[in-house]
Amino acid sequence: MRLITEQQLLRILPNARPVAGVFVPALNAALAEWRIDTSVRIAAFLAQVGHESAQLTRCVESLAYSAQRLAVVWPRRFRAADGSPTAFARDIAYQPERIANLVYSDRNGNGPEKSGDGWRYRGRGLLQVTGRANYAAVAKGLDAPLLDQPQLLAEPVWACRSAAWWWNVNGLNALSDEGHFEAITRRVNGGVSGLDERTRLWLRAGEVFARQS
Repeated sequence: MRLITEQQLLRILPNARPVAGVFVPALNAALAEWRIDTSVRIAAFLAQVGHESAQLTRCVESLAYSAQRLAVVWPRRFRAADGSPTAFARDIAYQPERIANLVYSDRNGNGPEKSGDGWRYRGRGLLQVTGRANYAAVAKGLDAPLLDQPQLLAEPVWACRSAAWWWNVNGLNALSDEGHFEAITRRVNGGVSGLDERTRLWLRAGEVFARQS
């Protein structure tokens, strides 16, 4: 089993410096638990979670969007025919709880807007687990009280364990072994958003492990 050192982590994810000390042991424990245990698997994993979590510095989705950003992310809801944000987008801009409860209502196992599930089960963890149904799946997989205590997923140990569990369950170790990085990105992201940055991190991780093997 390969272990990650803090020095290696910071060469791959330099912006993680403020949190590297707490994440390295949490990462190593989670990687061992879910057999992400070779250089190629760890390189792919760190590239994906590094992108999704702004290099381990963001484990909770903020949703503090401007009206313009709302129009870009959810154009059907918030973009007018001329491409500008709607009046409604301007009304709810920079109100993250209201935004979350609206855009995530009646999706992924969440209740209606008034239930508060959108905000309660907003994206958390290194791979941004989102929605009551997804929290329930991770809670079952890890035997953790995440439905009652969703904030746990923002803590390093649970952020790492949830990401490594999801990685294993979705067959990403096999894709890593085969070098299918774009396929991994599609499985993580649902598309190829951020593929260039993810790829840069992946190649950097590979170089770091190759030099220090």
